[in-house]
This record gives sequence, structure tokens and C-alpha cells, in this order.
Amino acid sequence: MYSKIKLDDNKEISLKKELIDKSDITYVYIPLFNCGVECKCLVKKGKKVKKDTIIGIREDIDFPILSPVSGTVMGIEKRLYLNNSLVDCIKIKSDFKNKSETYNEVEDINNYSKSKYIELLKRFSITGMGGSDFPTFLKYKNKVRTLIVNAVECEPYITSDYELIMHKASEIVDAIYAIKVINNIDECYIVIKRKNKELYNVLKEYIDFYGNIKIVKVKDYYPAGYEREIVKNILNVNYDKYPSEKNIVVNNISTIYSIYKALKYNTSISKRIVTLSGEMFRTPVNLLLRIGTDMSSVLKRLDGYVRKTKVKLVSGGPMMGYSLEDDNLVVTKNLNCILVIRDIEEYDENPCLKCGRCIEVCPMKLSPVSIKENLSNPDELKKLDVNKCMECGLCSYICPAKIDLRSYVRAAKKEVNHK
Repeated sequence: MYSKIKLDDNKEISLKKELIDKSDITYVYIPLFNCGVECKCLVKKGKKVKKDTIIGIREDIDFPILSPVSGTVMGIEKRLYLNNSLVDCIKIKSDFKNKSETYNEVEDINNYSKSKYIELLKRFSITGMGGSDFPTFLKYKNKVRTLIVNAVECEPYITSDYELIMHKASEIVDAIYAIKVINNIDECYIVIKRKNKELYNVLKEYIDFYGNIKIVKVKDYYPAGYEREIVKNILNVNYDKYPSEKNIVVNNISTIYSIYKALKYNTSISKRIVTLSGEMFRTPVNLLLRIGTDMSSVLKRLDGYVRKTKVKLVSGGPMMGYSLEDDNLVVTKNLNCILVIRDIEEYDENPCLKCGRCIEVCPMKLSPVSIKENLSNPDELKKLDVNKCMECGLCSYICPAKIDLRSYVRAAKKEVNHK
């Protein structure tokens, strides 16, 4: 067992204002990138596209990249992805007509065969919207006995999933029930924080109609929303690499809503809620944004952060997020938050105190400091199980010597996987 940490969540500050729709934009930039894999462009400059036109492909698994608007392809440009890397993006000018290639409203979403269900997940490019961007159809290929819907949102500041539930609880529960029926799943759970009574009440109203979906409340600690932690808490089950080894699927609640859109309307998710927050953001808020939005234009219109003060932008939460070079960031399905925080001067790391606190807090029972000390020794790094690291950031957070252990472990993972 590892030491569990209670963090100041700072979530209430982004829930004080109503959800604001900023999805009406002229240009979108769609990364030719999925889950760390570069994708092939399938369209040329000048081509007319509709919403859900396949504009790119991840060739190793034949997984499509879709247009979120109808309009004209303007070419390929480099844009900043949430991991702070520049990637090729297809630039599309919207015609604001929202013509769709596939839209077809379905009366009974419980009526699909499993093979058709998997086909829809693939065709409409459903991926992990909690951050992973992992193609969801791969999770359902084998028998599924248990579905766990993750709505814990354990990182500080982030409230995008919370906001989604408050607006779309009925559709989310309808989708969960449909997934259960289509895949002949034995048990379904929605996992939320114990303190989120509002979410419980909203979800329970719709769950009571079906009667066979359970809400599980977990304690408020970090990382309570970690996939492995959730499976252990609910089912008391361990696995090696993936929950599917035990016939378990874990989906983020935003992913479930994107599945609903595919089942109900035969269309992909074209917008998502993104939390804008942080100590240097003037008015923290949740925005509904078009996939492919250039965040620099949105932030400029909002006059969102204090520009006279040196600030740092972070994609995702403060624990697992990425520090960004600038605000020229593209909104992707797996972007749930942008933080604007005060940029502090670089500090010098102190020598390791050998206190062992990084080992105590590690959910995977790794030794981050040993990984750091063996950074140039790939064989030893493999023995230290470096690839099991979930990059939660607790080791850096807890270190009294101010060693950025997460960065060292990330570098170690690259070293091992490169070899």
C-alpha cells in the first residue's frame, strides 16, 4: 500500500460561471497524430469536406482522423499538441453549414450488434477523452464482463467532466445502458468522488430508471481516478498491463458521451468542454470548444490571463500535465484543461536526502530516485519496471530536495522504449 495524498483541489473556482460556448470559429487544426503515432494525410489543399469526412488515417490499425466541420482544406500547418510538441495539422476553413457525411438519428440505440458497435467506435474515431487518446474500439474486441465509467476527475482544478455530467447526465446513462446491452456486460459502475453530492443526485435520477447501473463513491485523494486504482478499489482485482486481461473496460465519462453521439446520431464528437483555470487566470471557467480550435485566439478574445506578469501555461492538470512554450495550442479530444499559473524562477535541485518518500507515495511501488540514478543504464531501468510509471507526478510533488523526478522517469521511459 502506498501513502495517499490529499491535494487542494481548487475546483470550485471554475464552477462559479455558467458553461460558455466558444465553438463558433472559422479555422480548425486537426493533428495528424493519435496516441503517440503519426498519421497519414488523405486530403489535399482545396478539397471540400463535410463533418466526419475521413481526412487522415493511423495506418497501423486503420483508425480514421475526421473533420469536425464542413468546409475547405487549406493545407497542413504545424501546431502545438498538448504534450508540448509541434505536430502536423490539417487546417480547414469552416463554411458554417455543418453538413454531415454520416448523420442519421437512431431511435433505439440498444439494438446494435456487437460487431456494428465496434465498427461505429472505429468509424467515428472514439478515443480516451480523459487524456490517453487511446482508440476505444480496441477495448471492446474481447468479452467484457465489467464496465467502469471513470468520473472521479482527481486532478486539482479540472471540472470539465463534472460540467458534462451536469448538462448531459441523461444521455450518458442512456449510453452506459446501451453499451451494457450490446456487449452483454454483467455489471456497470459509475465512479465519482464521495464529496460530489450534486453529481450523485443528478446521475441517480436517471440510473433509477434502469436499475442495474451502480454509482460508487471514492474518497477524495490523489490519484483516486487512476485506472488501476479504480479497478482495485471496486473489484479488488489486479492486472498486468490492461484491465481487458480481466475482461474489464474502463472508460472516461466524456468518452461515454462521445459513444452516445456515435450510437444515437451516427456522428463523431466535434466539441468538448475544456476547463480554463489557475491562479493567473482572471475568471476561471469551463468552455465548450470545437475540436481543432487554436487556443491562442480564444484566450485573446477572453483576455483571460494577466499578461503583464510572467505566467506559465499547462495543458491538463498540475500533476500530470505538460508545461507549454506558448498558448498556440490546439484543442483535441483528450485536452480537458488549460492552467495559467505564475511562472517561478528555476530552482536548483538539492542532492537526494535518501528519505524514501518518493517510494512511499508511488502508486506503482517504483523507486523514482533509483530510476533517476540509472538513467544511462537501460538494462537496469528495465529491471526497475520504468514503463509501469503512470507519470502521476507524486514523486516530484513530495520530494523535499525539489528533484523533478517525473521528468527523469519520463526520460527513462523514452530511453528504454527507444532501445
